[in-house]
Amino acid sequence: MSLLNEYIQKEQQLKQLQEELQRLEGDQRLKSELEFKAKLEALMNEFGKRPADVIALLDPSSDQRSAKAPAASTRRKRRLKIYKNPHNGEVIETRGGNHKGLRSWKNEHGDEAVESWLVRMED
Repeated sequence: MSLLNEYIQKEQQLKQLQEELQRLEGDQRLKSELEFKAKLEALMNEFGKRPADVIALLDPSSDQRSAKAPAASTRRKRRLKIYKNPHNGEVIETRGGNHKGLRSWKNEHGDEAVESWLVRMED
């Protein structure tokens, strides 16, 4: 696609988005929601409350739901191991032992030799 065609297409998309934005700005439902949001934020500021405080007040069970969600994925990431082959200078970075290149090195040179090539480990 030529640069001119791309420019014309983007210009048309911009015009379409501007028309949609004008339609939304004229929608009474949007005006009502924006007014509600502004009044709610003013009340929160007046009483020094955060959105989480309001949610906890209106829906106490939401605390229990949100507390359970992060606990599901507590598995820690494996440490990054960086190996450097002294024969050819090739470097392999892996978080697991199932790396194709690392396996080929271990088959060729032996497990102990390859493990001795470990340069450093990172979290």
